[in-house]
Amino acid sequence: MNYISIIILLLLAIAVIIIKSPWFKGMVGEATVKYSAKSLLPENIYHPIHNVTLPTLDGTTQIDHIFVSQFGIFVVETKNMKGWIFGGEKQKQWTQTIYKKTYKFQNPLHQNYKHVKALEAALNISSEIIHSVVVFAGDCTFKTPMPANVFNGGGYCKYIKSFNEPVLSDAEVNKVISQIQSGRLAPSRETNRNHVQQLKARSNPNSEQICPKCGSSMVLRTAKKGAKAGNKFWGCSEYPKCRMVKKVT
Repeated sequence: MNYISIIILLLLAIAVIIIKSPWFKGMVGEATVKYSAKSLLPENIYHPIHNVTLPTLDGTTQIDHIFVSQFGIFVVETKNMKGWIFGGEKQKQWTQTIYKKTYKFQNPLHQNYKHVKALEAALNISSEIIHSVVVFAGDCTFKTPMPANVFNGGGYCKYIKSFNEPVLSDAEVNKVISQIQSGRLAPSRETNRNHVQQLKARSNPNSEQICPKCGSSMVLRTAKKGAKAGNKFWGCSEYPKCRMVKKVT
């Protein structure tokens, strides 16, 4: 086997690994929703903001898509999955069955609830204006009844359009868009990398804590004043340049 053949085989192996990775599947799912929305949700009415990372008290949260309109704010979580999907609104985990194998994954409604609450806090706005939507973009089939805000394919656009009572003025829509853009962390590889580190830190409290705002290490500190005196918290090592804090979980 010559060197060219070896290189081709290596490139093919790398391509297969990338295609099967959660990162690539997630990217394809998000792109599918992004471009279907582009044709079905007029952007002059439903203003799209994609891949929004917001700082939270325990790190960061990453929202796939936000659509801001006079009829409400729609927070969309995407899943690119194949096979059979089993789940219920209140179940902690849902199930994917594919090729006679079964996999558990977090209830996407619970996952998106955190996104909604983070956005609600960032905007200081009523929760009644923000709506959670979950979209499965892959070739999958629901095998259990799903809540009204969970969809397979483009049905989510019809659901979003079903909200036809104005709840925000044009000025308020523009204000919300501005608040999201100014409050989000800059979309970049570094932001994505820090977010992944935050997720790992949450699952392993002994791992290094990374500041979701600037990417520096965080230091365990103790509050000395106020109602929370004596409580421990994570503070950015770059204080006072960066004043980001996180709860100890």
